Amino acid sequence: MAVPSGSSGGEASIVAELVEVEENSTRKMQTLRIPPVITVNKTSAYALYELTYIRDVPYKPEEYYVKTRKCEPDAGANVVKICERLRDEEGHIIENTQPICCPCGPQRRMPSSCGNFFDKLTKGKANTAHCVRFPGDWFHVFGIGRRALGFSVRIQVKSGAKVSEVVVGPENRTVTSDDKFLRVNLIGDFVGYTNIPSFEDFYLVVPRQGSPGQPHDLGRNISMWMLLERVRFTLDGIECNKIGVSYEAFNRQPNFCSSPFWTCLHNQLWNFREADLNRISRNQVPLYGLEGRFERINQHPNAGSYSFSIGITEVLNTNLVLELSANDVEYVYQRSPGKIISVSVPTFEALTQFGVASVTTKNTGEVEASYSLTFNCSKDITLMEEQFLIMKPNEITTRSFKIYPNTDQASKYFCAAILKDSDYNEVDRAECQFATTATVLDNGTQGMPFQPPETGINGFFDSIESIWNKLWTSLKEFITGKTCRQKCSGFFDFKCHIQYVCLSWVMMFGLFLAIFPTVLVLLWLLHQKGLFDPLYDWWEDILGTDEQIIMDKRKFKVDKGHHHIDDDRRHKQELRHPNYGAQYRRRTSYEHKHKHKHSERHSDYFNDLHHVQKEMHKHRHKKKNMDNVQHVVDHPAHHKHRKKRDSPKGLVKEMKLKHDKVRHENYDKHKQVLLDEPEAE
Repeated sequence: MAVPSGSSGGEASIVAELVEVEENSTRKMQTLRIPPVITVNKTSAYALYELTYIRDVPYKPEEYYVKTRKCEPDAGANVVKICERLRDEEGHIIENTQPICCPCGPQRRMPSSCGNFFDKLTKGKANTAHCVRFPGDWFHVFGIGRRALGFSVRIQVKSGAKVSEVVVGPENRTVTSDDKFLRVNLIGDFVGYTNIPSFEDFYLVVPRQGSPGQPHDLGRNISMWMLLERVRFTLDGIECNKIGVSYEAFNRQPNFCSSPFWTCLHNQLWNFREADLNRISRNQVPLYGLEGRFERINQHPNAGSYSFSIGITEVLNTNLVLELSANDVEYVYQRSPGKIISVSVPTFEALTQFGVASVTTKNTGEVEASYSLTFNCSKDITLMEEQFLIMKPNEITTRSFKIYPNTDQASKYFCAAILKDSDYNEVDRAECQFATTATVLDNGTQGMPFQPPETGINGFFDSIESIWNKLWTSLKEFITGKTCRQKCSGFFDFKCHIQYVCLSWVMMFGLFLAIFPTVLVLLWLLHQKGLFDPLYDWWEDILGTDEQIIMDKRKFKVDKGHHHIDDDRRHKQELRHPNYGAQYRRRTSYEHKHKHKHSERHSDYFNDLHHVQKEMHKHRHKKKNMDNVQHVVDHPAHHKHRKKRDSPKGLVKEMKLKHDKVRHENYDKHKQVLLDEPEAE
């Protein structure tokens, strides 16, 4: 059997029940009377590495300088202070710990002022003393050797009241239980897709807990453990800008006084630690530290103080061979008839749920026997695994089968439940049918899945095609007005139409605005054609009568005023000339009769003038239409003469002259009558 690891290489367990076995002689499957229960527990897998102590290195070497005027390599602490030569425990001077003296000046390792001339004479020339010291923490450096895969598998078999147990692993591959009932052999593991990391080109650095030299305990401060490439270290200490730099490398660097401050002390442990802390603050994985890059560091069983291991996140499948002793195994081989009592399958929704078929069977015989039960359906139903069961006499057992349709459509299915005895002969069969409802598709609150952007030349052309399709779709919707019809509620929804401008709406709105000037032009053309002349005549008849009444009233008021003035004048003359009164009364009676006749003639005159003007209006429209027709064939000279002769202004002027002539004739007649009457008296 294959035992996989848990998620991320964690613990895993399997529980199995051994129901049937196959006899080598008959090749038949035999049912066990007491099926043994097998429990397998596998611990998390890890990789254990060998460690080799190399040396101790300082965490942060620091350069110090002292401004002085009497710098010498063997100067005391009163002159160079911290840069005084160091001594060991026995009082011997440590080599290459003396200070390096550099002259003053702005272009030196540490720029400083040289002072004035008098300071040089009295105090001496200014200079600086430089040295390197290793304060603070130190780290152990270990070389990493070959790795070993580690895990353990515990197998427990329970058969009735008897329990057998063994533990196997890569270091102990074959184990037999104490009661000799169980024997387990570890064959190996399937190769995973991810290789177990190898650190042969790296050094492991851990903080130093006690005295210098090889430690006995690596400590538990795993957050400070780091894996760094071997090329970053100098084991003899004579290389600058590497981990493990010594006094000798610092003091013997070329161009010491003209080099920048801290030269030769770069790329130290504290630089890599600070780089990891900056990445962690930005929620990034560290590059050099172990914590955050690997899981289950030094968490393997029996982890000592001098060990290094990391958890394996790859799922490893371990192959085991389990052997059980057949001395205590009992087979059940009793054949008995059986019967299927009922089969029921409730209706369910296709694809989104699975159906459950419940099959109830009964042992109708007199002995305990084993059976096998199958449930087969028509097409579009996933095949179901055969089930084995043991029933006592007259025992009723219900077994369930999960039904998974392969289509989302509502359908009817036909199935058959088959019961077989211990010899796999069919003893009973029951058929049934059930229905499924169609799948209801509902995405809910789910959005569109994320599609990563395409790169390369294909992604570029796809982007061009997408942009062209969007432009073409927008142009098509602008012309057809599909967006306006879907978004806008009505034709006069101006706010919506301004937001979603469509060509069809623009054209319809333009036609709508063009209706008003079109109607006005049409009415004007009909007016020019004379279609409304009857209406004009009817209106002028109404207005003409009213105007005649108004003119008569005005004339009556004027005549009455004239008569009143004449009476006053004559009354004064009678007072001066008594004989004038009788003569005037006779003439007045005559004038009154004559004026009455004249007013009647005057009223007839206005009636005639109204009819003349009406005829002139009709004549004007007819004449204008005739002029429009004859304009094409007439000669320009004749046209000009006719225009002068037949124009409406000419007609009005002619009628006005005629009216003045008639008025003068009537006036002359009236005057003659007035002159003749006194003579006749």
